[in-house]
Amino acid sequence: MPLKSRYNLNSSGNVTYGHNVVMSIIALAAQEISGVVSLAGKGLRTEQVGDTINVDVYIDVSFGSSCAEVAFRVQENIKRSVESMTNYKVGVVNVNIMGVTFDEN
Repeated sequence: MPLKSRYNLNSSGNVTYGHNVVMSIIALAAQEISGVVSLAGKGLRTEQVGDTINVDVYIDVSFGSSCAEVAFRVQENIKRSVESMTNYKVGVVNVNIMGVTFDEN
């Protein structure tokens, strides 16, 4: 016997996302990229215009990583994560590299 879906295509309800939910998605998307050591300084800022979110992310990168490559992958991952997990579209993702961290090993 198949399971019934609780999702109803004829529903007129709305889905809303708390600000912390979107911020968590963005933070995790940035931090899972190889070369990102941590969020830095201000961490994250977002601006919502209708159903579009513009993002400023501040990161530290590891020494030896290509800053341009890390920034590009952070932009792609934030856009993909937010758009696949919410109904929002991502406008711009500004990646601000605040520092380079050396491995202490």
